[in-house]
Amino acid sequence: MARRGAARGASDRKRSERRQEPVSATVDGGLAELVPDRERPRAWTLLLDGAPQSHVDLDDPSYLSFEYQRRLGHVIDLAAPAGRPLQVVHLGGGAFTLARYIAASRPRSTQQIVEIDGPLVQLVRRELPLDPQARIRVRSADARAGLGKIQDGWADLVIADVFGGARTPAHLTTAEFLTEVRRVLKPGGQYAANLADGPPLAHLRGQVATAASLFPELALAADPTVWRGRRFGNAVLVASDLPIAVADLTRRVASDPHPGRVEQGRALADFTGGAAVVTDAGAKPSPAPPPDAFA
Repeated sequence: MARRGAARGASDRKRSERRQEPVSATVDGGLAELVPDRERPRAWTLLLDGAPQSHVDLDDPSYLSFEYQRRLGHVIDLAAPAGRPLQVVHLGGGAFTLARYIAASRPRSTQQIVEIDGPLVQLVRRELPLDPQARIRVRSADARAGLGKIQDGWADLVIADVFGGARTPAHLTTAEFLTEVRRVLKPGGQYAANLADGPPLAHLRGQVATAASLFPELALAADPTVWRGRRFGNAVLVASDLPIAVADLTRRVASDPHPGRVEQGRALADFTGGAAVVTDAGAKPSPAPPPDAFA
């Protein structure tokens, strides 16, 4: 009897979870919507003004649905031996997907999230609460200003995933910004950034050139159609002052559901095509996605 009752309760709970309805709220960045994933009972997609931002599975934080998040997940996995705690700064919070991933895969990690949109933080905390045992601090501040308050050499990893109106703000694209990133990183620490661009990839080339002016080791992962300039999409840039596990990263990216390609060294230098280093004086936001980018 007890087993049948427990099974019936679990079944009722699952049916209830599948009937979850979207949640929406006006936040500083526009209209935020949390849309339930009909295939995963406690999973949600966060959209801002219709643009997908994050996907979270509360039952399985190790599940990364978005292509760029999986690639950032590979960077996290390769940043240190499996299970070793990390000290991580997240610039841009979204639904805290990668912070949840690190807390699940690397217990006892210490993380700081800097997210400028306070109402968005409140929405996510309320609807998709963090594990209270996770060592995650969330600060509502501009990403660059928040970075400036973190002590020298604190982080093993700085992850930048900052978009306002689907564009990376200009002041987060510059050599001066990356100088602050490098200050916060430990020796051998890594910077990983989610970048978005489309033909002719001028923004992406400039970001690679800017990172190369401060970090001797770089790798860039992207879908082949993005590399060829055929469509707008995401690319993940990794930078460090020590060699990156490029061979392992390449294998992982190539085995993704939507296989990508990783470039480094001479091929990546050639890709920049002589692009200029971006500075605060001449910085521009990343390009706006085309109207059909999220269709």
